[in-house]
Amino acid sequence: MLTEERHRLILELLAQKGVIKLQELVDATGASESTIRRDLTQLENEKKLRRVHGGAALLQQKREELSVSEKSLKYIEEKRRIAAYAASLVQKGNCIYLDAGTTTWEMIPHLAGKEVTVVTNGVMHVERLLEHNVTTYLIGGMIKPKTKALIGRGAIESLRQYRFDQCFIGANGVHYDYGYTTPDPEEALVKYTAMQLAQRAYVLADHSKLNESAFAKIADLHEAVLITDQLDEDWQQWYEAKTTVEVVTS
Repeated sequence: MLTEERHRLILELLAQKGVIKLQELVDATGASESTIRRDLTQLENEKKLRRVHGGAALLQQKREELSVSEKSLKYIEEKRRIAAYAASLVQKGNCIYLDAGTTTWEMIPHLAGKEVTVVTNGVMHVERLLEHNVTTYLIGGMIKPKTKALIGRGAIESLRQYRFDQCFIGANGVHYDYGYTTPDPEEALVKYTAMQLAQRAYVLADHSKLNESAFAKIADLHEAVLITDQLDEDWQQWYEAKTTVEVVTS
């Protein structure tokens, strides 16, 4: 099968399924894994798809953003593993920033008993933090309906009153060229501000966010440590060349 024919078939299968595994493409085209990997790399460079762990997926809309309830149903076990590892990095008595998001929300039970102080822009986080007897400060700002995050000028001004040992940030996209991104520019600015106020910044992102980019840039890769659950060998050297990567497999 000629290269153009393989590419057309790959894109047709992807349009039908949304996500497709590498082995499915090998079976459908009769080509080798190495050939399909090269095809996917070329098609990704041409902005026709995005590579994901073990295959490929359709490109997402840059401004697309799921609600908290929609996000909470996706990759639950992966988020819990990432969250548990992230919380293990927090030392007794630390002052930390927890970004609004479903993965940072999963960190909260692991903070109980650590005598930490948490500052957050996540309205959904507050009740759970208090249930676990965590000293909590909620910044000001406008409440964003979809993510229940506090954003805007009030959020930035409130946030700048604090300094953190660590901050833990969520991102919709993590890309070796475009850095950490999210659909909303205002929310991106809150995330970036928190990173600048912390001695150590971490971005928590499951493998579905890798090699993806959203509308608004948060920061470059080197400005935070990336904590994820899977990283293809093809991508590992690219990411590790730009930042510290912690891969939580169990």
